[in-house]
Amino acid sequence: MKWIFTPSQFSRCLQIIICSAALLPASAWAIDTEQEDVRQFIEKLTSEDGFDAEYVETILANSEVQQSILDAMSRPAEKVKPWHEYRAIFITPKRIQAGVVFFDEHRDSITRISEETGVPPEMILGIIGVESYYGRITGKHLVVDALATLGFAYPPRSTFFRSELGYAFLLAREEDMDLATLMGSYAGAMGPPQFIPSSYRAYAVDGDGDGKRDLIGSWDDILASVANYFVAHKWQRGKPVSTLATIGDQPVEATLNEGLKPQSTVGALSKAGVFFPTELDSEAAAGVWQLEGEDGDEYWVGFDNLYVITRYNRSIMYALAAWELGQAVTREAATR
Repeated sequence: MKWIFTPSQFSRCLQIIICSAALLPASAWAIDTEQEDVRQFIEKLTSEDGFDAEYVETILANSEVQQSILDAMSRPAEKVKPWHEYRAIFITPKRIQAGVVFFDEHRDSITRISEETGVPPEMILGIIGVESYYGRITGKHLVVDALATLGFAYPPRSTFFRSELGYAFLLAREEDMDLATLMGSYAGAMGPPQFIPSSYRAYAVDGDGDGKRDLIGSWDDILASVANYFVAHKWQRGKPVSTLATIGDQPVEATLNEGLKPQSTVGALSKAGVFFPTELDSEAAAGVWQLEGEDGDEYWVGFDNLYVITRYNRSIMYALAAWELGQAVTREAATR
């Protein structure tokens, strides 16, 4: 069937389409460089960090607030999914196999870095696997767009992301990067290890000895920097991370950990009826978390090293998934 419109009918339909489109929320819009907090940001970079005002203003004027970034920030998986669904994102046969292939390709570097730092291969492999699927997924947003969006259009964390935007300018200058084309995640994290600018500046290391800290293209730099992050946050060489536990008949509420840092001890949890295998002494720090498993509640006991993983991403589920993925990869690799 063909639809035939008179000129007046066509004009009316076009007006309706245009008006309807105007009612839809914009997917992106330009940064207003005259906005007060934007002007303050420009002034800070120029007066305190020595940047040229025209350069900063040009970078910001060419960036955009992205609605997709605001949407993604409002629904991170670790806050909206139960444990069994969150775990299923990362602990999959395909991702484990990708990790085995990656381990085979970088075994010498990972082994050397692990021996030097005390951070086990499982931890390095787990982080790279969860963060970027072993380099396959490193982000599709311009870093400036991501950080400007969250710094100037996301009030709940605007102060934090404005500071990260400032660090991005500093990082680009220090590492001779093209800030205008630098790509990353919706939160401004970069490369396979997904370091935000402040972490890049603080914890990245030159793993290949070429005089640069390249977390985009140098796997030796990337792997060494992940390990260095854990060393800096006091990873305990040879110590356990976590284990499943069973609970006695008594109510569990009083034993559950609040927050990310273990608040009890191995001995105190044992006396409270939390049963789990460990070779740690009774005074070692420990906490127990209740998570929603596929077949009911699960109780996970975590130690100091679990807390260290949460310094990378402030989520117990993230820490458990990264550690479990790394273990699955090394187990599978050992069978070959």
